[in-house]
Amino acid sequence: MTTDSDGYVEPESDEWIKAVPRHRNLSPWAQVQLELAAFTPEEAVPSDATVVPGWRARTRGRLTDLLGPAPRSVALDPEVTDSVDCGDYVRERVVFDSESTMSIPAYLLLPKTRTRPGPAVIALHGHGPGKDEVVGLDTAAVAEAAAEHHGDYAHQLALAGFVVLAPDLREFGERADWAPTDKYLCDANLVAAVAAGRNPLAENLHDLMVCIDLLSEHHLVDPARLGVAGFSYGATMALFLAAWDTRVRAAVVSGYFSSFAAAHQVPYNLCGSQVLFGMLGLIEHVDLGALIAPRPLLVESGTEDPLFPLAAARASVTELETVYRAMRAPTHALEHHVFEGGHQWDGTKLLDFFERWL
Repeated sequence: MTTDSDGYVEPESDEWIKAVPRHRNLSPWAQVQLELAAFTPEEAVPSDATVVPGWRARTRGRLTDLLGPAPRSVALDPEVTDSVDCGDYVRERVVFDSESTMSIPAYLLLPKTRTRPGPAVIALHGHGPGKDEVVGLDTAAVAEAAAEHHGDYAHQLALAGFVVLAPDLREFGERADWAPTDKYLCDANLVAAVAAGRNPLAENLHDLMVCIDLLSEHHLVDPARLGVAGFSYGATMALFLAAWDTRVRAAVVSGYFSSFAAAHQVPYNLCGSQVLFGMLGLIEHVDLGALIAPRPLLVESGTEDPLFPLAAARASVTELETVYRAMRAPTHALEHHVFEGGHQWDGTKLLDFFERWL
């Protein structure tokens, strides 16, 4: 090496680029995985019943911070725009407001046998054609989705005598914006929402609380007997809604409940409507389940689900059982139904679950 008058050290030829064995990562997704692997959660799920109340309060506080300020509510101003006789029930298309600049289209299924206030369920669709799928409309898009998901649970609930509200979540069904075919609306919506200081998951949660308001005002609904059911993306929102709003008395979460850490191990898995800024390590599926306890919760898991793996679901349900026991929940209030299959709706326990708890 040589040193000039300014103190600059000139390396000998190629000395500075000599290969030194190093562990390097070039993948942004893998970076998150590495950081998660080294991360210690702020608080583990407690097994001591005496500390569960304080832990749940702190968990709700973290969720409150992650969700951020709620949108400002406005008068619902509901309007029925169409009515179809479906045999055992009537299907109404209703539109109502959740914000001054946002309205929600939904199907309201009203069993003909219902003459006085009784139980009602909010049925939340997964990725696909939106509310049309869960009510089982006869369209090509629904047929294609149904072949994969088997998810006409709003229709099945209405046949069983439940009043059902099936809304379109943002960027699905009638609420889907135009985008090129190679663009994923959930992710495009996240970009637009973040630029405006909003979060799609929090916005959808606000919309669903407004849906509870609407059902609670209906003359055929008992506000003390409200449930929610959803598959995949709809299960994301069912879990968050039941955790956040105690007016939900029972929840069915299908094809989702496991853990964010496990789901994030599939690089393409989580969409822009299923995340909160900075949530990884701060809030987990089991934490949301603990905010539901001791209210009834049915978890459905497929043995071959590649997106929300069964092993992670079983581990989280086992953790959650300690909270349900600590809170002296009713027997079988927490139920884990495992079925043979992949990422799809099963529904074998659906009607028995809601008939028992609602």
